[in-house]
Amino acid sequence: MGTSTAVAAVPKPIDVGPEMEALRRFCPDVTWTGTIREGGMGPGTPAMPSVGRGTHEVIQDGRWIVGTYEQDQFLTDGTFVLTWKLHWVMGWDPSSQSYRATMADNYGRTGLMRGMIDGDRLIFESLGEAPVRIRLTWDLTDPHRINWRNELAVGDDSWFLVEEYRMTPV
Repeated sequence: MGTSTAVAAVPKPIDVGPEMEALRRFCPDVTWTGTIREGGMGPGTPAMPSVGRGTHEVIQDGRWIVGTYEQDQFLTDGTFVLTWKLHWVMGWDPSSQSYRATMADNYGRTGLMRGMIDGDRLIFESLGEAPVRIRLTWDLTDPHRINWRNELAVGDDSWFLVEEYRMTPV
């Protein structure tokens, strides 16, 4: 096998398509404030005011977007509780013809999610048969802010809202 034949036989990385351009508009660097609802972090957990921030980086020649998020959480009297941290990687998966994301947080949770863009909304949901499912929604209906929702469902139960924020691009 000649050199040019050998080189031609090796699969090449995917081309970046319009799917990634469509995804990028949901990923400005942001800050937010809001409240995690009572019970949102598990039965018996209190409501917690929170302040967060997120940054984004495009990697691998535009094929993936990496989000790094942190959120400080407090009791309603102002007592600091914890800083939650999340590492998020999302992009277009041509084999499934859908957006995919992986996540890992400082609680030790990891997950694979499937996403779709529906007009001005980006929606990701857990993949697989996890006992607790997650749905994350970014809504860009108002071009000056991003409404973001985090919802959970246990088993086949209905979705319930954990937290919702108006994110401000920085």
